Amino acid sequence: MTTILGSGEHRYEVVENWAQLPGGWEFKDVAAVACDSKDRVYVFNRGEHPMMVFDRDGKFLKSWGEGQYPRAHGLHIDAEDNLFLTDDGGHFVRKCSTDGKVLLEIGVPGKPAPYMSGKPFHRCTHTAQSPRGEIYVSDGYGNARVHKYSPDGKLLLSWGEPGTDPGQFNIAHNIATDAQGWVYVADRENHRVQVFDGNGKYETQWVNMHRPCGLYCCRGPKLQFVIGELGPGMNINRPHPNLGPRLSIVDAKGKLLARLGGETGPGLEAGRFIAPHGLAVDSRGDIYVGEVSYTEYPRLYPEGKIPWRMRSLQKLKKIS
Repeated sequence: MTTILGSGEHRYEVVENWAQLPGGWEFKDVAAVACDSKDRVYVFNRGEHPMMVFDRDGKFLKSWGEGQYPRAHGLHIDAEDNLFLTDDGGHFVRKCSTDGKVLLEIGVPGKPAPYMSGKPFHRCTHTAQSPRGEIYVSDGYGNARVHKYSPDGKLLLSWGEPGTDPGQFNIAHNIATDAQGWVYVADRENHRVQVFDGNGKYETQWVNMHRPCGLYCCRGPKLQFVIGELGPGMNINRPHPNLGPRLSIVDAKGKLLARLGGETGPGLEAGRFIAPHGLAVDSRGDIYVGEVSYTEYPRLYPEGKIPWRMRSLQKLKKIS
């Protein structure tokens, strides 16, 4: 039976069992996913093979990074197909080639800055780039900061502090930029996306969401964003309807265009989510959703037994 999510021009077919993994391999948590210029899909995960690469039909191509990434968290790919990998367990960001060669490293692996010191990094979460190639890093678990670097990795400035006011963060979990240089930060536990100029000046915020975790900017004639919402983080309101986990599609002003899933709470069935953590959209508009299911499931179901295997990657094929 085909599962369809969304409405209007934002309708998607769930492609089940899309990723064709080698025998005996598994992802565990898929923290992040990204697509390059050839629509190859890079899956940054917390299994034994941290980076797995597939073609758009799900055929496995290669893996790399074994033993080099303590805890995968964020991934984005620039216009030249350079990969930016954020490891929150190792407290570093690496710029890599598509074969995993390290081209630039920011941060000292295994040596975090003091907790909530504001200095980079203490469990950094994600990266984005300005139109000039400057690198933004959300430093959200052990800090409440965004750091801006030059293309060659020199720290230019930082902003943010713990709190709930504009410009403050309660887990800066993801970050994205648009072609005009605006910076968008998924301020997860404040239930909002904050918008800044390229130097950290607060502009506005979007608040019609529940624990935004994943964030992807769809550039093009119509600037749109896909937001992965974790939904309730407590057992008591886990089954409440219309809170997620889900995906939301919004326009450049944060106006809601469509919601995918989340009407009946979390689930492992097709078209439902456990923890949409990483997002990517390919050239045809198909959405790839990475989920940290193994981390989130015991929090959602503390009374239950963890399934031996869980889905942690979904493809949603756009219906034209």
